[in-house]
Amino acid sequence: MTVEIHTSDSRGTANHGWLNSRHTFSFSNYYNPDRMNFGMLRVINDDVVAPSMGFGMHHHENMEIISIPLQGSLKHEDSMGNKHVIEAGEVQIMSAGTGISHSEYNNSDSEAVNFLQIWILPKKRNIPPRYSQKRFDPNDRKNQFQLLVSPEEISPEENLQAISINQDAYFSMANIDSNNSIDYKVHKKTNGVYIFIISGQVKIVSHELSARDGMGITDVSSITLNARENSQVLCIEVPLQ
Repeated sequence: MTVEIHTSDSRGTANHGWLNSRHTFSFSNYYNPDRMNFGMLRVINDDVVAPSMGFGMHHHENMEIISIPLQGSLKHEDSMGNKHVIEAGEVQIMSAGTGISHSEYNNSDSEAVNFLQIWILPKKRNIPPRYSQKRFDPNDRKNQFQLLVSPEEISPEENLQAISINQDAYFSMANIDSNNSIDYKVHKKTNGVYIFIISGQVKIVSHELSARDGMGITDVSSITLNARENSQVLCIEVPLQ
């Protein structure tokens, strides 16, 4: 087993007034040669956007882009004609493929929105761009992992209604009660798992992790998470190469 830990306060920072962003991996003006990626996981940005503000229309190619609102809602528009609002409790995926332009704005004129934007390098390049969005019942992740994202190749019975991604990647979320323990079972033995603590405090492999800390784990088939307090965690399982 190999473990790497990224504490919350070690992340890159970008504060533009309307946007306060923390970068787990190198992004934009934050560059750290030791923080380029974790396998096919390229970006975890923890963004807080001021009321009515946001990102104007911009372009992406050959990237799987996942947005997970944690508080508030985002207004999305893209070059495929999609116009949607994404709220806390929902997950959005764009497969940029051959190219897509999109904008995302805080849908509220009075409250900030906080969301995770995560980039995964694709399995197949230059596919037609596509868009998916889905709401997930938080009751289905109480003291267990709820699968949010899974590879497009697996069957509907296997993916448990998760959103498909153009990569052998799996996203799972759990809300763990204080003093409870749950296990994460790795789907593919050649994958690594990046665990991001959204809130709370969790002990994993003798390490105590707090809110917004991250841990990358490789060469393991199962991971036990012990919640020290009520906690929410996101596991991102990705190929390492």
